[in-house]
Amino acid sequence: MSEEEATLRRATAADYDRLGVVMFDAIHNGPGAYDTAQRVAWLPTPPEGERWAAKLAPQDVILAERAGQMLGFMAWAGGYIDLAFVAASAQRQGVFRALYGRVEAEARAAGLTALRVHASLMARPAFEAMGFHVIAAERVARAGAILDRFEMEKTLT
Repeated sequence: MSEEEATLRRATAADYDRLGVVMFDAIHNGPGAYDTAQRVAWLPTPPEGERWAAKLAPQDVILAERAGQMLGFMAWAGGYIDLAFVAASAQRQGVFRALYGRVEAEARAAGLTALRVHASLMARPAFEAMGFHVIAAERVARAGAILDRFEMEKTLT
């Protein structure tokens, strides 16, 4: 992803509902190892409104956009990456790498020594490519479906 093609910036409250659409699109339309029932259980509708805003507001949220179109975002706080999603049409274009690079740079500048995440089956390879390692495999029950995910960590040296 070149800087001419896309820009990274901090999300504002005005962006939150559009970020929910990116998350929904990534889960439902992106490639992955989850079946349709698991994807619906994970996120049946795009998150929006006050509850979604309350989740995002206390976090640092970095988004990538090009020509007014949201490509992806990462939300993190205190060394924990809570959300990392790239729109299906923007996957495999370096968006994840650019977002993660910004998050890691900010974490290092803040003096953090590690970053953690609970990565989905879809996100695990991307985080591994950034130097994360699996601490534990987990199975999470959600709305009648079982979702595999991975607790991961990267030491910042």
